Amino acid sequence: MKLPLFATAAAGLANAASVPVERAEAEVASVAADLIVRALPNAPDGYTPSNVTCPSTRPSIRDASGISTNETEWLKVRRNATLTPMKDLLSRLNLTGFDTTSYINQHSSNISNIPNIAIAASGGGYRALTNGAGALKAFDSRSDNATNSGQLGGLLQAATYVSGLSGGSWLVGSMFVNNFSSIGELQASEKVWRFDKSLLEGPNFDHIQIVSTVEYWKDITEEVDGKADAGFNTSFTDYWGRALSYQLVNASDDKGGPDYTWSSIALMDDFKNGQYPMPIVVADGRNPGEIIVETNATVYEVNPWEFGSFDPSVYAFAPLQYLGSRFENGAIPDNGSCVRGFDNAGFIMGSSSTLFNQFLLEINSTSIPTILKDAFTDILEDLGERNDDIAVYSPNPFSGYRDSSEDYATAKDLDVVDGGEDGENIPLHPLIQPERAVDVIFAIDSSADTDYYWPNGTSLVATYERSLEPTIANGTSFPAVPDQNTFVNLGLNSRPTFFGCDPKNISGTAPLVIYLPNSPYTYDSNFSTFKLTYSDEERDSVITNGWNVVTRGNGTVDDNFQSCVACAILQRSTYRTNTSLPDICTTCFNDYCWNGTTNSTTPGAYEPSVLIATSGAMKSVLDYSVLAAAVGVAAFML
Repeated sequence: MKLPLFATAAAGLANAASVPVERAEAEVASVAADLIVRALPNAPDGYTPSNVTCPSTRPSIRDASGISTNETEWLKVRRNATLTPMKDLLSRLNLTGFDTTSYINQHSSNISNIPNIAIAASGGGYRALTNGAGALKAFDSRSDNATNSGQLGGLLQAATYVSGLSGGSWLVGSMFVNNFSSIGELQASEKVWRFDKSLLEGPNFDHIQIVSTVEYWKDITEEVDGKADAGFNTSFTDYWGRALSYQLVNASDDKGGPDYTWSSIALMDDFKNGQYPMPIVVADGRNPGEIIVETNATVYEVNPWEFGSFDPSVYAFAPLQYLGSRFENGAIPDNGSCVRGFDNAGFIMGSSSTLFNQFLLEINSTSIPTILKDAFTDILEDLGERNDDIAVYSPNPFSGYRDSSEDYATAKDLDVVDGGEDGENIPLHPLIQPERAVDVIFAIDSSADTDYYWPNGTSLVATYERSLEPTIANGTSFPAVPDQNTFVNLGLNSRPTFFGCDPKNISGTAPLVIYLPNSPYTYDSNFSTFKLTYSDEERDSVITNGWNVVTRGNGTVDDNFQSCVACAILQRSTYRTNTSLPDICTTCFNDYCWNGTTNSTTPGAYEPSVLIATSGAMKSVLDYSVLAAAVGVAAFML
């Protein structure tokens, strides 16, 4: 798909953005302190996937019977690298009566006995990015005050995996593509995380000249056209991903890093040396002709080495850096070419956040003006009919690999959509694979399940129900959770709640899940998923609130909470080693573990108040100006 009029159309949407701004010399000098360019640009021809010489061992597809050799070898380094930050973290969490450092030292010779930690950041647009950022900032030992007594700084350094989906993938992607930059660095940067201008309008960086919306979309269009001219199918997601990159990727050319690939993360020295966790992005498969993505949709993951799925429908993985190559029956034929550069970082993040068909499903439930609703519906329906509202992975690397009646086994292309459209808006699927043996998951939920855009446990319910379906569970297990009404009626969606606390009462390898729902501690952080602009004040206020969500207001609400986090981290490990936890853990599990009680009566409207301090009014309506801009841009696609 090409959009020859795209740049011209965009010009009329943001005339204020089209005037270049000059900066004083003193202001320019201050930019020297800006975020260091960190990512590794390694695509051979910018955004255009290109033929390259195949390695001596030609790339091939593998069965999903386990994790990859690359991940296995990396884990040997990473798991040992978590020992020091884990000991430091646990020593600060006030676990009275238990010598956490001695415990870790005693069992470190058998790394499988050491807690295996994962963090999952849900979808939800910029709301999810910023709320999740607050959580990761609190978990990061590099953040100011995060390593004070009782704080959770170091949890990120002690984690093995960090997964992201949709807006959560923007968060995870921006951190890791920028070589594991801290949230504080990203906030302070003048080149990324500037959300005061919509990605439909283009960047708002005074120190570069690409503030013209026309030039911005002209560059993006030329990049996507280059991919199309090289013979690759493109879709709206190519443009979406490139636009996201201008906000999320700190590239030296100030153009969103068209040559930055997701697989380049695996080439960074700090990652290879196990100095930070493994990032995973989640997306869903969608069959041709579908608008509603079924709950049994194939769940794809993208990690630094591979793209694929553990689900029975695909049950295979492809080498990520060679996506775009034509695999036949699991291998690139001797007369075939290897392709590199398909896995553009923005395209991967965009693949996990293709919300266009979700816009179509939701548009009639909004209160936007009828004329705007009709125009937007016509545009999105046309996109859907042409399958342009998805990310196209072409050619399909799994075509012919397995003898199966599934569409994925024979389709020329793979259609990939937002990872939360199957209801699993927290990217838990990769983290509950038995091969990864995760003990505890910190599940950050920024979903907009209720009328006022707060979570109500829907994502956990979806993951639990999927784990009970024998045709798709494929060996995964998940702790029992109640229905959504119970989440609201018992307040489980307004505070941290632990699920799966007693391993004797669960089946299989289900981890303990620490559910961390977005809630207004210091700020009304329930912005609409479709809000595309945030002032710095809004961005930073949601981030601060996210920190307070995962620390219970720095212990203001419960000064024992940090100790309870330590109990949860250690629970599975101490069960394996037959070690007793201290008495405080009994109190913690009584306070924070769901005890099986349900109340399924229909609750009233869920409208929580700010818990610790007053703040600005709730932002819970669609930004009509943004929708109008979207309509104007998208109209020229038709």
